[in-house]
Amino acid sequence: MQQTVIHADGLRRSFGAFEAVKGVSFQVSEGQFIGLLGPNGAGKTTTMRMIMGMTKPSGGTLDVFGVPSHTIGRGEKARIGLVPQEDNLDPDLSVRQNLEVYGTYFGLPHDVIQERVDTLLRFMELSEKKENDVRALSGGMKRRLIIARALIADPDLVILDEPTTGLDPQARVLIWQRLLALKSQGKTILLTTHYMDEAQRLCDRIIVIDGGRVLDEGSPKELIARHVEEHVFELQKPLPKGIEKLDIRSEDIGDTALFYTDDAARLRNFLKADMVYLHRPANLEDVFLKLTGRKLREV
Repeated sequence: MQQTVIHADGLRRSFGAFEAVKGVSFQVSEGQFIGLLGPNGAGKTTTMRMIMGMTKPSGGTLDVFGVPSHTIGRGEKARIGLVPQEDNLDPDLSVRQNLEVYGTYFGLPHDVIQERVDTLLRFMELSEKKENDVRALSGGMKRRLIIARALIADPDLVILDEPTTGLDPQARVLIWQRLLALKSQGKTILLTTHYMDEAQRLCDRIIVIDGGRVLDEGSPKELIARHVEEHVFELQKPLPKGIEKLDIRSEDIGDTALFYTDDAARLRNFLKADMVYLHRPANLEDVFLKLTGRKLREV
């Protein structure tokens, strides 16, 4: 049986009169790759801080490895590897030294640290840069080094906060490959990201939160089937006359409009041969925008 790594039930967190997390409940089992998705201000960061034991819940329960999160000790924390969104590498140390020093924080023997550093540098394709100053690394290399650092204590749970933000496609794909390799090793992974294609590709299950509440959860395939039609057509304006009579759900997004339908042939047959449009399958971004809206969040 899979053991439960994270169990939240009615989880709440308030800051004065402001309630950031409002009764969130979910469960993460060992070996799962879970995406925690939500717009800015949804409550993701507060939830992650409570999982890490950095913030105490105001109500409800939150257990990590079977222990209340705010009481987890050094042993349980060593089982968690954190990849923060910001670059917090030590600029005064080399690539290798950043890993070595971090390993000492967990009380690992010197020979174990050296072996793991070599393994992680190879795993993240950084062996050739091991003696380099971290300030000379590209953005993608820095993110890979931060991920390697999070793995130095061989954690059971890896938490990643937007690990590929700002990276080029090649760097993103490499990190995706390494995260899937970690999953194949039995690691439990909790990911936050604003890239819906990333979440759809990597995650076994998605938890969508907004306003401090869980809106829905399920596999990407389940969420798409539950919330949006199978096909999406993006049509340039002006729209063809009479299209409203087809009674198809649509959204106006400026110079174009989106039409959602389960009967692609019916809409395609209505459109003129010379009309410019894009036809694609529905995806997780369609689900996310339907559940959380298109209004810009600036927090």
